[in-house]
Amino acid sequence: MKLPYEWRIGWRYTRAGRSARRNGFISFISGVSVIGIALGVAALIIVLSVMNGFQKEVRDRMLSVVAHVELFDSRGAPLTDWHVLADQARKNPAVVGAAPFVPAQALIARGEDMRGVLVRGIDPAQEAQVTPLARSLQPVLNKLQPGGWGVVMGGELARSMGVQVGDPVTLVAPSGQVTPAGVVPRLKQMTIVGTFEAGHYEYDSGLVMVHMDDAARLFRTGGPTGVQLKLKDAQTARVVGNELADSLGPDIVVRDWTHTNRNWFDAVQVEKRMMFIILTLIVAVAAFNLVSTLVMTVTDKRADIAILRTLGASPGSVMAIFMVQGALSGIMGTLSGLGLGLLVAFNIDVIVPFIERLLGVHFLPGSIYLISKMPSEPQSADIVPIAVLSLVLSLAATIYPSWRASRVQPAEALRYE
Repeated sequence: MKLPYEWRIGWRYTRAGRSARRNGFISFISGVSVIGIALGVAALIIVLSVMNGFQKEVRDRMLSVVAHVELFDSRGAPLTDWHVLADQARKNPAVVGAAPFVPAQALIARGEDMRGVLVRGIDPAQEAQVTPLARSLQPVLNKLQPGGWGVVMGGELARSMGVQVGDPVTLVAPSGQVTPAGVVPRLKQMTIVGTFEAGHYEYDSGLVMVHMDDAARLFRTGGPTGVQLKLKDAQTARVVGNELADSLGPDIVVRDWTHTNRNWFDAVQVEKRMMFIILTLIVAVAAFNLVSTLVMTVTDKRADIAILRTLGASPGSVMAIFMVQGALSGIMGTLSGLGLGLLVAFNIDVIVPFIERLLGVHFLPGSIYLISKMPSEPQSADIVPIAVLSLVLSLAATIYPSWRASRVQPAEALRYE
């Protein structure tokens, strides 16, 4: 099928034939515009893919340690009948596991070295139902026995304190006990029975696990103070949490992982939107470079336009020729950017370590960014809008120069030819 002559002429101008040799500067500006669009699209894809990967990596590592939903008594009372509460929660088909726990904050000391930690009192026999970390640590957690005063701590915390399995540490409860000599802190010497590596710096450096009975005695809670729940799909935690809040009544406080870490995830979403806006400006600048390219092309082609008009071409056909030229440049830039962006995004786990070794730097210190490797997860929900936006901006940039071309008067253009 033969293409309309507008398409064929526009494609000929895009290929930069004899006219490019007559005016190499136009060809250069056109090439810069295409490269600019490609780099802008590639940058958008790479940055958003890294942010998606960062969010997914942190979320997955976080959910390997924490439960999807937590239940507490609204008055802060112990849940001595936690089995009943767990059975009520399991009536929701989305709930697949439940386990009691005692959450608390304390200080852990080794000699003069003291750190603030999050203490989780667990039932080793039940904990594997709610967190992947507990399943992988089952042999270690089985060493936590009631009255044994054993503790399992994050590997980063153990390294920073210079302790290892078998060493004693002291756990200091925040609330003291009243004696004739005044208020003195409650503390207990415990033995390290194991360590864990969750891959999430916040938990590796600040979480310790003890047996639930030992935690209840040390913090004087009288029993478990919460129930952890595992869901079929962690992404439904907010919806399921609302359903559980309605079914369990006002005496039970329901807290899901999205509320617990809301500030962090909200911040990531805001950053992602801002990066999209900022990097879109790069694409916009490159796309509107097409304006200068087409304006110079129209000036160079005034005689050709006049001949086409005298042969019967309508102003709309002339406008279409130059819109085709600009649109093809936008398409080439967009497709090149998609290819480059996806190539880097899918191989960033190879590219970034190579650059780090080459420059002798480490881009993601675990103590700052929670993870130590550059993640990437390209998503069609980001890539498709980027491609469409680039094409729309490129097409919009062609409208004014193409309209100016359609307004060229044949007599005026040919007067000095």
